[in-house]
Amino acid sequence: MTMNFDELPEFQKECKRLNRKYKSLLDDIKGFKSDLQNFKDIISIMPLGNSKHFNVITKNEQCTVVKARLFCRYLKGSSLRVIYAYHIAASKVDFIEIYFKGEKENENRERIKGYLINQNPTHHPI
Repeated sequence: MTMNFDELPEFQKECKRLNRKYKSLLDDIKGFKSDLQNFKDIISIMPLGNSKHFNVITKNEQCTVVKARLFCRYLKGSSLRVIYAYHIAASKVDFIEIYFKGEKENENRERIKGYLINQNPTHHPI
């Protein structure tokens, strides 16, 4: 079964902004896949991650929200953080947020809460 990917509009904006600085994030360079595509390949196989670089933030009946490191070739030694929701039943990943750890300390909890409320308006998240 193939994994489907979707992105919140805020995530798309953040990606475009970060890609101006870190070109390998969205662009295939010299025959190498983009960093985001490499990340998608990994979570297609192991949606909840494969190491200490993946951390479950919250979980409900519909989905599991994960915070992970996305390694970027332009950030020698540093990494970006990606927040995504994995929907097991739908075999789907929704990208919620991406940020550079050096610019921002933590994920946007309000955005995650808003996302979860939109997924299931009858239940209250985190």
